[in-house]
Amino acid sequence: MPLKPEIPKPEAEQKRVGFAIVGIGKLSAEELIPAARTSQHAYIAALVTSEEDKGEAFARAFDLTPDDVYSYDDFEKLAGRDDVEAVYIVLPNSLHREYVERAAKMGKHVLCEKPLSVNEQDAQAMVDACRAANVLLMTAYRCQYTPEHWAARDAVQGGKLGKVKLLDSIHVQSEDDPSVWRLKLDLAGGGPLPDVGLYSVNIIRFVLGQEPEWVFAALHQPEGDPRFGEVEESVSAMLGFPGGVIANVLTSYGALKTTTLRVMGEEGSLLMDPAFPYDGLGLEITTDDGTFSPSFPEYDQFSREFDHFAQCVRGGQTPWTPGEEGVADHRVMDAIYESARTGKRVELRPVEKKDASRGPQKPELPGEGQ
Repeated sequence: MPLKPEIPKPEAEQKRVGFAIVGIGKLSAEELIPAARTSQHAYIAALVTSEEDKGEAFARAFDLTPDDVYSYDDFEKLAGRDDVEAVYIVLPNSLHREYVERAAKMGKHVLCEKPLSVNEQDAQAMVDACRAANVLLMTAYRCQYTPEHWAARDAVQGGKLGKVKLLDSIHVQSEDDPSVWRLKLDLAGGGPLPDVGLYSVNIIRFVLGQEPEWVFAALHQPEGDPRFGEVEESVSAMLGFPGGVIANVLTSYGALKTTTLRVMGEEGSLLMDPAFPYDGLGLEITTDDGTFSPSFPEYDQFSREFDHFAQCVRGGQTPWTPGEEGVADHRVMDAIYESARTGKRVELRPVEKKDASRGPQKPELPGEGQ
């Protein structure tokens, strides 16, 4: 059972970092805006949306005024809002670069939903724009801010499983509506790989603390299915890491929802099932001593993201998952698509430094610092 610690009170609003939420879709409405109310170091100061009525309804519900609601054409007016220090981009993938660059020009720090963009080139341009403007850019990899995923990482990198040999991660779900933007190539940049499959790629890299040296992949795009006229239905990818470690990634929009991560070592194994939902994560670590399932305090994944980024803004520190972490995943995903297209193994350029794409300091996890 999750532990129930005493929840610290949030800072006074004038000390917290004010965010503008850019895009009020399902994720913003059901997760991000409510999560900000439980944040200790952040709050919602403004909303940006194409739906004025919807924006004003949310404003009323969350103690904002109609003057705090902006259209996309009015986005630059946020430059005059000193209380808006950061923006959270929650738009279709192909719009991420435009709005990150526009925010950077205003001097606003940026938290951007994953994937960072639609390919490595665009993602790197976003990193460069924020660096030139001297603003922070964080990729919203919520799973790198959970105690469960950190426990898995610690078990792997701390030698609890012995020498790691194999990893396996599955993230599939059924996408039934052909009209959703995730099935439009010009908006999503791909099918399940940059959406749900990205979790598998990112967390495999995270728990190993290493970058793949090569990939070999295949995809399936069925004929006659209106959902998959533009993007793939399923992807299978093999990733080769230093020392002969091999990881398999399976992702699809055509099967019943499944989210797992399995790591197999010479002296133990671990299983996360489910591995990627917003709550209710499962973790079992098995060694010669038996199977252990650690417990952690209750928390909100999105609140953890808000808090970490707000603290980085206040302290002028690089976030744990900066834009460079998003670029690193695009590097792998671009290679996966190339391998699927050519039918050949794709070699990746070497990355020598451990955790080269991540910030210098581990994020504070639930129960720490309290």
